[in-house]
Amino acid sequence: MQAIVRAWLPAVAVLVLGWLCGLLAEPHHVTPANASPELFSAVRAQRVLAAVLASQQPHPVGSAQDAAVQAHIVAQFRALGVTVHSYRAFVCNTWRGFAYIPCATVNDLLAEVRPGSGRAVLMMAHADSVPAGPGAADDGAGVACIVEAARALRAAGADAAGTHPVLALISDGEEAGLLGAAAFLQNPALAAAVGAVVNVEARGTRGASLLFQTSPGDARLLQLYAQHVQLSATSSLFAGIYRHLPNDTDLTLFIRAGIPSVNFAIAENVQAYHSPLDSLSMLSPASLQMQGDNLLAMVRALQASPFAQLRSGDALYVTLLGYFLPRMPKAAALPLALVVLLLALWATRRARAFPSMRAAGAPLLMVAGSVLLGQMLWMLAAWISRSSDPGYAHPAALRAALALALWLMLLLASRLGTARQLTAAAWLWIAALGVLAALILPAAVPYFVWPAAVAAVLLLWGAHLPGGWDSRLGRIASTVAALVALLFWLPLATGSMALLGLKLSAAFTLSASLGLVTLLPLMATQLDGPIWRASALVCATAAVLCAVIAALQPSYSASAPERLDLLYLEDEHSAHWIADSAWDGEPPAALPPSLQHAAQFHAQPLALPGLERAAGFVAPAGAPRLSLPQGSIQNDSPPSAGSGQSDLTIRLQGSAKTDEMVLYIPAGTALRGLDIRGQHLLAPAGWSADTTLACVTPDCRDETVTLHLAASGSEAGSLQFVEHDYGLPSFGDFLRAARGPWAMPSQNGDEVLLAGELALPAR
Repeated sequence: MQAIVRAWLPAVAVLVLGWLCGLLAEPHHVTPANASPELFSAVRAQRVLAAVLASQQPHPVGSAQDAAVQAHIVAQFRALGVTVHSYRAFVCNTWRGFAYIPCATVNDLLAEVRPGSGRAVLMMAHADSVPAGPGAADDGAGVACIVEAARALRAAGADAAGTHPVLALISDGEEAGLLGAAAFLQNPALAAAVGAVVNVEARGTRGASLLFQTSPGDARLLQLYAQHVQLSATSSLFAGIYRHLPNDTDLTLFIRAGIPSVNFAIAENVQAYHSPLDSLSMLSPASLQMQGDNLLAMVRALQASPFAQLRSGDALYVTLLGYFLPRMPKAAALPLALVVLLLALWATRRARAFPSMRAAGAPLLMVAGSVLLGQMLWMLAAWISRSSDPGYAHPAALRAALALALWLMLLLASRLGTARQLTAAAWLWIAALGVLAALILPAAVPYFVWPAAVAAVLLLWGAHLPGGWDSRLGRIASTVAALVALLFWLPLATGSMALLGLKLSAAFTLSASLGLVTLLPLMATQLDGPIWRASALVCATAAVLCAVIAALQPSYSASAPERLDLLYLEDEHSAHWIADSAWDGEPPAALPPSLQHAAQFHAQPLALPGLERAAGFVAPAGAPRLSLPQGSIQNDSPPSAGSGQSDLTIRLQGSAKTDEMVLYIPAGTALRGLDIRGQHLLAPAGWSADTTLACVTPDCRDETVTLHLAASGSEAGSLQFVEHDYGLPSFGDFLRAARGPWAMPSQNGDEVLLAGELALPAR
């Protein structure tokens, strides 16, 4: 019995350590409403949010609900004595190139929170929501944080001499394509008034307020953050990965404009993101408190900082236990990584512990095997459940399966060498990966090099002890080094699971295995043959059993429903129902049976030509019954002398219900640029791809667009345009009912799509 306890005690210790890391990183404190007026109070912010989102209805840009929310925001600022200006403009944004161009009429709110000298510190959030959800967290929480922070800033009394003014920008149209921020920055006077930006966003409804994005040269910004926030949650790895993702917030445009900036977000419980679940009742008060505390702390720090000093070198950093934020210059990453690798080699040589080939391969087996086995368990659960995301609603069993897979691989790899050999193999691998990270992904250096640096010092000390690494003190040194590594890697593993879910199981198994690999020498000394074999068999059996249990549970629930939009598509020839999800670009694996039978959907997803969406489940919807949008050619100008370009002006007219008008311009038109309501957009040189022009506010129902086409190389053809009306018509009520409580709309949600076509003149 004692041998069994000794064998499994490290597993229990790792679980407890992971739980403690998560507990310390989560916000728990909420400042009451009767606290000092100079403090941020989530209770006061909740009252602001309830007033701003009085109806808790979706409020996409340009809608009547959007105007109502903005009126409530203005009222909240004016109750504080804050002057608010509206800035209304029509704007297009080509921040992602010329393939997709959103345009809209936006109405930004600019509040003068505190006076000062020089350029301003800008607090920023957006007022609009997606059409499918009320946006309590995204970004009603950000708006409420700014109003409450403005109250706290004004309560501080007279302005200190030489401090910067503070402005608040409540942008419009962020969800439609960062349009309010684009309009603000297109105004030279407004853009020139800003010296630094603090943006507050959300991708979930609970969890820590993550500092997930900073402007280049962020060392000074990180110093201010570390000095002024009470509870930190950040990593240079988050920022490094985010730069390569196809995700953006308003802050993207300010960073591109060269303005020092930081971005905070509440990011856990992604099930509620961009959906009807993003409601007031789902928002964590403790998360709102941390978000507001971070915002207020950074604004106060920036207010007293010379903006010229904010542009410094890049920093590498990671939060430890929520209260420590060690940092280092990015320029020092490679030299430090090389020094640490040399120290690890020196310690290994001193201990005479160079690993055999089998032992040297143990860490690689541990990491690669964990990722592969974890993916196989996820695929097993997906195959049995016929779900694209098993464990989405009930993740406990699948989490247990992945954890057991990790421990199984640790047990297997621990038999490939002696404790001394595995100690050397584990830390030489980590130190070598630190050098590789410094060359390829410096943002990951803290996870490899810093634990390896601690380990190299401890192991070098242990090598000089009588008995070396095999002595009692030597084993303690190895265990302490492993503990340090786990403090870096376990929060990353559990955080990736909370932020990304289990569909990306490799994010969890990779990060967890890189931390657990340091336990290889400990496990090599803990288990004898029979206990090892029994433990491995238990892990393997239990992992498969947990994966099967996960598959047998419902993939979705009323609290974690499937994302499933219902669309009615009509053109002049036919009408169809489409059931699809715009969440991850892939159709669902299967429809709910009640929905499958309600409209005779095809058993397999189909692709319909001319739409932005990929394949979806399609059903006939009877004869066409609605009025289609109309298109006409207003002007077809021949090429002017020497220009090599002709102009084609078209007019699109939708119904009174139009929420968006989308024009698809095929590559064959040889598009060089376009004009729409004073926005003159030029295609990149040699542009030869399809372009989607999306005018996303109701005033786009009657729109004129001038296309600038190459005089040669353009092909005769047609332009497709689609009117989007949010929501389904009354004759779609039966489908809404059949969708059931375990599925919900998201993003743009349910829509009517009315497609028209305009023949291009021969050229």
